[in-house]
Order: sequence, then C-alpha cells, then structure tokens
Amino acid sequence: MLYSMTTTHDAEADQRNQNILIYVNGQIVPREQAVVSVYDSGFMLGDGMWEGLRLYDGTWTFAEEHMDRLFNSCKAVSLDIGMSRAELLNALKETAAANNMTTDAHARMMITRGVKVKPFQHPSLSQSGPTIVIIVEHSKPSENVQENGIRLASVPQVRGLPHSQDAKFNSHSKLNCVIACLQAEAAGADEALMLDPHGFVNTTNACNFFIVRNNEVWTSTGDYCMNGVTRQKVIDLCHANGIPMKEKNYSLYEAYSADEAFLTGTFGAQTPVASIDGKTIGSGKAGALTMKIRTLYKELIQAQINS
Repeated sequence: MLYSMTTTHDAEADQRNQNILIYVNGQIVPREQAVVSVYDSGFMLGDGMWEGLRLYDGTWTFAEEHMDRLFNSCKAVSLDIGMSRAELLNALKETAAANNMTTDAHARMMITRGVKVKPFQHPSLSQSGPTIVIIVEHSKPSENVQENGIRLASVPQVRGLPHSQDAKFNSHSKLNCVIACLQAEAAGADEALMLDPHGFVNTTNACNFFIVRNNEVWTSTGDYCMNGVTRQKVIDLCHANGIPMKEKNYSLYEAYSADEAFLTGTFGAQTPVASIDGKTIGSGKAGALTMKIRTLYKELIQAQINS
C-alpha cells in the first residue's frame, strides 16, 4: 500500500510485513486471522492501553521503562492485564521469534478491557477478561524523514487538562490527536504541533517536541505531555553530558526562532523538524546538537545491548 503523506512513523517499505504472525490472546496467528470481536471494549470505546517497543540486535530496548508505563496506566484505569510483566515480555519475544525478527522491528502491544456482553459504556459489561494483541513489524525508520524532517503546523486542538484525559495515558482513545493531525493536514503540513491549555508549546499529535536555542535544549514542563520514554532518555542524556537542558513553558514565538527542533519517540528516536507553520527551522534539517543527541542515544542503546 502506498501512503501519500509524510509522518514521523514512516518506515522503509518491507513486504515481509504482509505475512507476519500476530499474537492474539495467547495464540500466534497469521495476519489475516488476527481479529477481535466487534463487542471488544477497545473497538467500541477506545477503552484500552498500548505500548510501543523497538527491537535492536536482539534486545527490546528500555523494556522495563515501557512495562512501567503500561502497567501504571492499566492500574490507573483498573484494567487487569491478567499477566505478569515477565509473561507479557515473554509473549512479545515469542511473537518476534515466530517472525524470525532479531533487529529493526517495532512492536505495538495492545491491552483492552475485553469483550462486552452488551454494546454500552459501563466497564462492568466487560466480563470475560482483557484482550491482548501484540503486533511486531519489520520496521526501519525512513531515511528520508530522518534526514529531511517533518513539517509541523500549530493547530487549534490542544492537549487537555489531566482531569479531562491525562496525556500520560497511552490510551486507545486517540481522537484528540487524530483531530489535531487532520487540522495539520488541512494546513498543508505533515503533522500537528499541539499547545497546552495555556497556549504554551507542548507536543505533536504523535511525539514529544524539543527545540534548541543558543545551544540550550528546551522541552515542555511535562505537565500536559505524553509520558515519553525516549523524551526522558534525551533529558537524562543532556544532563549527563553537559548539554544545557530546560523543561519550561515557551511560546510559538520562541519555537519559530529556534536554531533546531526535533521530535522524540520510540519509533523514530530523534526526528528533525524542518518547519513550523511554513517557517524553516534552522537549516531545515537535523542540526548539530540534534545529531549529537542522536549519537548519544545510539550509544545508550548499544550499551544496553552489550550489557
């Protein structure tokens, strides 16, 4: 299938993904047989949590941090996964092994409240236990996107207050982000730059967002952003390597005049931002500090592989 839009999750084409095996509730089945009920709470209501992980040279990197996020999110919404962390990670490894995947693979692990007895909202109607699906694809980030970056547009759709729907949940309920992405597309951009409820720069519809100004790295306060594993790794790497790092409120005014900007996420690691609202950021490609952080991040991954 051909996609006309550029996104932060663009991957190099790999026909092997048409014949992958997928984990569904304890069974590993061919892609065309990987189905869930129309009564599933995830399908009906977006009532579920998901987690993304990457496989590098036989290692699911930062797996413990990803499991922390998944299990904390499920606990917060009283969703019993019914499996231990070790059991869930073993299911992930078995799925990758069934597909002969050892590197350059990306997993989407999805947990919903399960099949409902009636097609209505109340959680008590999900009575048969959770639905667990693990999709692992051959997935190498697009070299074009990694080099030339993403065009962003600031959009009216905002990241909401934590007591409406906390952005720290990796929830199946992604309509807020989908609307933001549609608004960006209508503005002629690839993806959306979303503000927080006070008008400060926050995240994109899919990733966390950083800028570089005068050799300082800035990102949002974290009050309204996604609970990003890669985001935190970048913050930690900056502190550990003497790179000035600020978590602060800042406006579009400061983002427009940034020297560099980049996105963070499990899939693309650090993806450069070419422009915001049609205004070129720096050279329009990955800047020197972005490249330095990318190198430090790769070294961090290699250290985990070697450990």
